[in-house]
Amino acid sequence: MNNLIDKLKKPGLPRSIAELALLALVIFASRSVFGDWNYVPSGSMKPTLVEGDMIYVDKLAYDLKIPFTTLHLAEWDDPIRGEIVVFYSPKDDIRMVKRVIGEPGDTILMRDNRLIINGQPLNYSAPDQQTVSVLNDEEQQSFLFATEQLPGVDHAVMRQPTPTPQSNFGPVTIPAGEYLLLGDNRDRSGDSRFFGLVERERILGQATRVLISWNGDNFYLPRAGRINHLR
Repeated sequence: MNNLIDKLKKPGLPRSIAELALLALVIFASRSVFGDWNYVPSGSMKPTLVEGDMIYVDKLAYDLKIPFTTLHLAEWDDPIRGEIVVFYSPKDDIRMVKRVIGEPGDTILMRDNRLIINGQPLNYSAPDQQTVSVLNDEEQQSFLFATEQLPGVDHAVMRQPTPTPQSNFGPVTIPAGEYLLLGDNRDRSGDSRFFGLVERERILGQATRVLISWNGDNFYLPRAGRINHLR
């Protein structure tokens, strides 16, 4: 006990605490400005992202922000159709991950889970079986899968065999400074169909790769083949 009291009395202790606090501030400020990671808690982006994926978020992809805020010091790019972004929901400020489907000026509508962008129906082709294989057997048998061919980006989507209220929406014309974001799991995603369009300032950065993936169905062991996966 006396030894502990003696250590606390040492003049170097406050300095050490201050140095640790400064180091922590630098680390968290760096995460806020340069790059961060985001845990995927739900299946709204299946089959592209699954529960347990830890994704890297490039916060310098579009702009430079004041640490710990969404205020922009400078902007040099904007999200483009097909990119996966991390943002704050306009409904409840929860941090979310979705795909950019509509940019400012676009007119978007969906009919039977098939997107039509600026009057042009998208093409859909056979799914990438490697992407689908990360899902469990029940999901693979219960859902329908396809490759959605967005301009410049082909990516997997999934839907239920029976249409749902989310299978149709629009047309929606997107004003300046806003984006339409959807999950790749089209019938099980809370996205712009529920909370509306997302303002540019709410977008934190671009999800660029999977750092690691924890499999909750297998004692949270890392999934093989997920590192750097993202489409």
